[in-house]
Amino acid sequence: MVARLGCTKTSRPLTPTLSITSVRPTGHVIDHPHQTHVGRAGELHAEERQHVSTPAAGSRRIRIAAVGLDHAHAFGQIGGLVQQGAELVGLSSDDPEAAVAQEVRRRWPDAPWVDDPTELLHDPTVDLVVTAAVPDRRAPIALEALRAGKDVVADKPGCISLDQLAELEQAVASSGRFWSVTFSERFEVRCAVKAGELVRSGRIGKVVQTLGLGPHREGDRAHLAGGAGRPEWFYDHARTGGILTDIASHQFDQFLWYTGSETAEVVSSTVANYTHPESPRMQDFGEATLRAADAHGYVRVDWYTPAGLPTWGDGRLVILGTEGYIELRKYVDVEGRPGGDHLFVVDGSGTQYVDCSDVELTYYPDLVHDVLHRTETACPQRHTFEVMRLALQAQRAATLAGYAE
Repeated sequence: MVARLGCTKTSRPLTPTLSITSVRPTGHVIDHPHQTHVGRAGELHAEERQHVSTPAAGSRRIRIAAVGLDHAHAFGQIGGLVQQGAELVGLSSDDPEAAVAQEVRRRWPDAPWVDDPTELLHDPTVDLVVTAAVPDRRAPIALEALRAGKDVVADKPGCISLDQLAELEQAVASSGRFWSVTFSERFEVRCAVKAGELVRSGRIGKVVQTLGLGPHREGDRAHLAGGAGRPEWFYDHARTGGILTDIASHQFDQFLWYTGSETAEVVSSTVANYTHPESPRMQDFGEATLRAADAHGYVRVDWYTPAGLPTWGDGRLVILGTEGYIELRKYVDVEGRPGGDHLFVVDGSGTQYVDCSDVELTYYPDLVHDVLHRTETACPQRHTFEVMRLALQAQRAATLAGYAE
C-alpha cells in the first residue's frame, strides 16, 4: 500500500508518491465557509476583491461558472477560485430565491444571472463548473458539464448513489476532465493541512487509526445563508443522500488521506433519527467503522450541536500513530484557547500545541493549476472516487435506528 498524503505536479494519470512537495501558485484563500458571518457580505466581497491573485506571466485567467447554489459551501468554492484569479462569468440555479443563491448574487454582483443553466454548461469559453446544488442534483449537473468538456468542482457529497458514481467515473475517463469534490473539512482547514505535513514527516510513526467526529448544528445560520430554517430537501435522505453519504464523506476522506490507504472496507454502519419523529426521512445520527489493509477508522456524525457552542460544530480528529498521536480541534477548543485550528501532538519527546495560523491552503491554487496544465495536484482523482464509494456503501449498508426509515 502506498501512502498518498499528496501529489506532485505531474500529468495524469498520477502515480502515487511518498512526497507531496510541489511548487504551487500563491494567493490568499478565504476561511472555511462555516466560519463566515453572513451579515458581513459586503465586507467579504470587498475583501475578496483585494486579495485576487494575478495570474503568473504566460498564464491566462480561467473562466468559471457556478451552477446550483443551494448550500453555503458555494461561498468558499467560488471565493477560493476567484481569489486565485478565476473569472466568474455566470450564475444559475434551480431555485433563484434560495437564501444561498441570493447571497451569492450579493457577494458577486458583477456575475450575470443565467436562467437556463445549459447555457453555462455548454458555453465553450467556460473552463470549470462549480456546483453546490441540492445533493441529488450535483451529479446530473457534473455529468452534463463533464460531457461538455468542463472540469467540475462539486460540493460534498458529489453524488448520492453508486449508479451516479459509476456514471461520473465513465464521464471523467471519456472526457479527460476532472471531477473534484470539495472536502472542505480538510482542504479549507489549516490544522488539517498541518496534520498531513506532520504525518508525512514521520512525527508519529505509522498511522494505524483515525477517529473522526463531525457534529453539526441544524439551525446554524452560516449554513443557512441567513435563512430562517433548513429547506425542505434537507429533511429527505433521498435528496441529501443520507447522513453518512453527506457529512461523513469528510471523515472517509480524512481516513484514507492520513492513513495513506488507497481503499478500505466498511465493517459496520448505522444511521438513526432520534430527534425528528415528524420527519422520518431525516437522519440526525450516523456512525461507521472502516478497515484497510493495515489501518482502522471510526466515524461519528450528528446534528446535535447545542446552541451554547459558539460555532456550528466541535469537529475533531484523532490520528493514532505507532509513535505518537495528533488531535485536531478544528473549529473550537471548548473552554480552552480562542478561535479554531487547534493541533496537539504527543510523541516520545513530550506534548506540543502547534500554531497553524501561517499554514498555506493550497486546494484552490492547485485547482487553477490543474485546469491550466492538465495536472492532478488538488486531489488525486481516484482518491475522490474511493471516498465517495465508501460513503455510499456505508450509507447503503447502514442499520436503521430510532425513527429513521
